Amino acid sequence: MTEPVAVESLIVDVVSDNVSDTYASKTAFAVSELANVLAAGAREISGETLLVANLGYGLRLRTRAGGVAHELLFDTGTEGAAFLRNCRNLGIDLAGVEAIAVTHGHWDHMGALPAALGAIVGRRGRDSLQVHVNPDMFVERGVLLADGSIFPAARVPAPAEMAAQGARVVNQGGSRLLLDGHFWLSGEIPRVTAFETGRQDHLCRRDNDPDWRPDPLLMDERMLVVNVAGLGLVVFSACSHAGIVNVCTEVRARFPDLPIHAVMGGLHLGGVMERLIPSTVEGLRPFDIGYIIAGHCTGWRALHALANAYGERVSQSAVGTRYTFDVSMATAPGVTSAPTGFAGEPTW
Repeated sequence: MTEPVAVESLIVDVVSDNVSDTYASKTAFAVSELANVLAAGAREISGETLLVANLGYGLRLRTRAGGVAHELLFDTGTEGAAFLRNCRNLGIDLAGVEAIAVTHGHWDHMGALPAALGAIVGRRGRDSLQVHVNPDMFVERGVLLADGSIFPAARVPAPAEMAAQGARVVNQGGSRLLLDGHFWLSGEIPRVTAFETGRQDHLCRRDNDPDWRPDPLLMDERMLVVNVAGLGLVVFSACSHAGIVNVCTEVRARFPDLPIHAVMGGLHLGGVMERLIPSTVEGLRPFDIGYIIAGHCTGWRALHALANAYGERVSQSAVGTRYTFDVSMATAPGVTSAPTGFAGEPTW
């Protein structure tokens, strides 16, 4: 397996996330939502000029290596209007997006996909955007409620629907390198730990199948990895249905000679998954991860437990934050007590 090229820089914009908090403590290489919207041209601070948070996750990733730049969306988040508003307020020109990696078939990661496709293709033209998916995500999903009823979830648009919007759909199950090798998209993530066994209330069914069946493992989930020169691997795990220890185990197996510099994403340790927090905290220890930037479905108890165990290596992801991974900007692990990047930031 060819590893991703070592890029000189990686810039991550959090376009969709559960939390909006410009005062959340951030890493030294992060810039807050407030600073970013002001830099994007906001003339005043207001509810309309800031971003909207909702249950979901979506990132814009930009890389540069050897004078070549690439831009990719890692999921899109829940809802089209929120996604487009957040892009507008951050000053994101969607004409630059060359590819979208859809991690799995859950609405909170791809609900905004049709709107994103429309906006990007409208700016770039038809057949200029790749959408990377895998065949197993195109099933109907549902959740088994406590009263025994089943609550269905919105489905991923079918490949034919995405193609009709002008996208070039790459529907493959295996791992692949994207955009000149700047990004590595995984195949199935092996489930090897004894404790990361998924959720028993997750169900699915195929087309024309009247019966729901258990789907605790969500084997369609994928992760994305970027190799930053001088730093190591930045691992993006959108929801960690596979379990973040399984994710890191697969990364280590695939790229044994490269350290894991950072993990970003939802760790799926909230609510009924809180029982896994102690095992997960200890299971991450052998990987010596430089930074854990946890958002979306991580949950506050897990965030606190990770921070107690790993200190300033752990921080809360929030919508509108921008992270720059660049060896020239590398500092020792640490956080700032207030958002960085904007002199004279107001204190209300």
